[in-house]
Amino acid sequence: MTTRCQKIAVALGVAALALTGCSSNSKSDSDKIDVGVLVITMFDPENEVWLQREQLPTTVDVPGAFKPVRCNADKLCVAETGQGKSNAATTMMAILGSDKFDFSKAYFLTAGIAGTPPEQGTLGGAAWARWVVDFDLGNHLDRAAAPDVPFGFRPVEEYNTAAYQLDGSLVEKAYEWTKDAKLTDSPDAAAERAMYPGQEGRTPAVMKCDTMTGDDFFSGKFLSDTAGYIMKDRTKGAGTYCTTQMEDNATATALKAHGYLNRYLSLRTMSNFDQPYPGQSVVQHLDQSSGGFKIALENQYTLGKTVADQLLKNPPTN
Repeated sequence: MTTRCQKIAVALGVAALALTGCSSNSKSDSDKIDVGVLVITMFDPENEVWLQREQLPTTVDVPGAFKPVRCNADKLCVAETGQGKSNAATTMMAILGSDKFDFSKAYFLTAGIAGTPPEQGTLGGAAWARWVVDFDLGNHLDRAAAPDVPFGFRPVEEYNTAAYQLDGSLVEKAYEWTKDAKLTDSPDAAAERAMYPGQEGRTPAVMKCDTMTGDDFFSGKFLSDTAGYIMKDRTKGAGTYCTTQMEDNATATALKAHGYLNRYLSLRTMSNFDQPYPGQSVVQHLDQSSGGFKIALENQYTLGKTVADQLLKNPPTN
């Protein structure tokens, strides 16, 4: 009970608290979990690597959230939103609106896996997003019926959630903290890379580029090029498409609604290519087990942990 409510309780009696807007069940600031970094994962494999490596003894059930939030005394918390924009938006709004946490000084870090176009990234590589752009919003037209519309896409309007530019200084700090990190690789990933022109001999590295959010898990060169076109259109030429995922615009929208967007980082490690290799069908591509999956999970934790530790120990002053 807050000091104000305690004074009212003495004057009027506890039964009158409800009439004053106070409640014996409401949390004072001292009762809330002080969050320094909230790591945001999307599905079980991403989440489990954090739960297995970190000591997170406090479990917080949040009504409306996909899974409980796990926290420790070092002010690190880890959440799992569920896959897709609807799950991510619902979970993030529930968590950010909960009276169980104090986010007033928190940073927010998406740590997840993604697809990548083979002309940009490679399996196991990592990207810090400068722009987060929505693939779905706008008109997607039948190309045969609208041959004069590039990639069959018309943006129609700006919307409010189609493109977010993240805080450049924060992105730069995350990149500097991680650019020389040793990333995990594997023979399976190397063999898969070798099937793609220009990929043989590449190894995982950390990049700064931009991420595309879409509820469809797409496969194919044309859709990959479409994503690149939409990225350029939405960012007025400033963005470079290098990862594809299903949640980050929803997460950014919830953070913006609560005034936290300037403290948000999106890290995506590359678990698969967004198109088949020559001679492989799109169905075969989607049905295969990518050689990049395990190393992408490992690398999202390695880099995410590095940045979370930096933000907890030395949070930026600006």
